[in-house]
Amino acid sequence: MPIIHIGPQQMSYDDSGGGGPAVVFSHSFSTNRSVFAPQLDALRSTYRCITWDQRAHGGSYTTGPFNFWDSANDCLALLDHLRVENASFIGPSQGGFVSLRIAMLAPDRVRSLTILGSSAAAESPTKKAAYQQMHDALAAAGEAGPPQALLDAYSDICFGSKVDADPWKRIWRGWPLQQSTLALQALVDRDDLVGRLEEVRAPTLVLHGTAGKSYAPAHGQAIAGGVPNSEGFVLIEGGAHFLNVTDPKPVNAELSRFLMRHA
Repeated sequence: MPIIHIGPQQMSYDDSGGGGPAVVFSHSFSTNRSVFAPQLDALRSTYRCITWDQRAHGGSYTTGPFNFWDSANDCLALLDHLRVENASFIGPSQGGFVSLRIAMLAPDRVRSLTILGSSAAAESPTKKAAYQQMHDALAAAGEAGPPQALLDAYSDICFGSKVDADPWKRIWRGWPLQQSTLALQALVDRDDLVGRLEEVRAPTLVLHGTAGKSYAPAHGQAIAGGVPNSEGFVLIEGGAHFLNVTDPKPVNAELSRFLMRHA
């Protein structure tokens, strides 16, 4: 497992290498770089696929509070380390938050964006309260770990009933409370980008599932309508929130077509 250090931060990543155009995959909240296995199977023969664990996720441990601008800079530092001048970026949910910020920080390094099941808005007060309840339940459980009912409810939000979520539930059970607390804080306190979408210059494709239980399709439509170089909004029937996992076939087909034009 390759690791680099950015200041006090440890970052884990994988790089398929090769001479193809670089594609960077930024994962969703509570997952890690392995969540892109269905996309790597479809794309790594053509593209140089780079996956990484964001702060407080997987093998990337953090030492204190952070925000998604920090995460965007982490990703740019990884590209510097790998000597990748520019890339296409793919991000579901939280990965979309980070990818949009990368496009604003370093537009010349972004050839294209694909945003899946995400939002440019700040978190709503209602969802902040729900996340806080979830965190309180985790903290109260202590060494016993997350209650099964909480894992089942969260799994339903992320995946619906379309995949076996037990492997992810095992990961969530082992997520250190300090790391999950810092990750959750970054999620719920993120700033609003809706009024800044015109800063995103890269060709942008937005995918959203009709069965997503976290962000309504209107969030994806707002991104597609707000970026100047939009390649459209694709609604995937029955797709759950983490639709790159639940619906890899239509997602990979859209990615392949888009990357052929813009990678």
